[in-house]
Amino acid sequence: MSVRSDSDKEHAMFKRIPALLVLLFGLGVTTACSADNAPAAAAGKQWVEGSDYAVIDPPVATSTGDKVEIVEVFSYACPHCAHFQPYADELKSQLPGNAQFVLVPAVFNPSWEPFARAFYTAQTLGLVDKTHQALFDAIHRDHLPLNTIDALANFYGGYGTAPASFLGTANSFIIDAKMSHAAELVRSYGVEATPTLVVNGKYRVGANSQRGIGFPEMVQIALYLAKAESAKKAAKN
Repeated sequence: MSVRSDSDKEHAMFKRIPALLVLLFGLGVTTACSADNAPAAAAGKQWVEGSDYAVIDPPVATSTGDKVEIVEVFSYACPHCAHFQPYADELKSQLPGNAQFVLVPAVFNPSWEPFARAFYTAQTLGLVDKTHQALFDAIHRDHLPLNTIDALANFYGGYGTAPASFLGTANSFIIDAKMSHAAELVRSYGVEATPTLVVNGKYRVGANSQRGIGFPEMVQIALYLAKAESAKKAAKN
């Protein structure tokens, strides 16, 4: 497990991440376009622990009570997360009834911090369902300059909250605490790139060009693990 204990390590990691993502982009496994053309996972395929997905040791406590937790570690700043969004929606639509999908924003570089802060502010104000796809579109389709918390406050102002009120919440102790908790989760999960899926605090799933795992396969692996965790919970009841 890779643990970033200070900002220098986080910055160094961020410098490596774009190269990794560019490589994967070039190999056609992390873009929505190429992922559409990737072969669907074979029915009944046995995914290999340690190769197709990683075990998180020790497991990380979940936030969903008795439900199986599926986390997407993401950033609005990440174009690959924007490409993954339709697959995230597909995954959510197929989860077992006792499973819950959770978003956790990553901050791999100071420039990603406003987006994580804006996400938790929007979540606190009940705006995420209205704005999640819209913000991806505004940044990566429309190329709007939404790189500061002030610009983001104006964006969310179009969804029923005054920019000044948004900023007041964004700069509150509550949001600072959520940001700190998210950073600790990302470290504990061992996440080094976005998007990454984490199933029930136990398993980490990401794109893997060498294993031929693109976005459709990430969905299939996460579903496979979520259903296994769901069956375990059902057996205990």
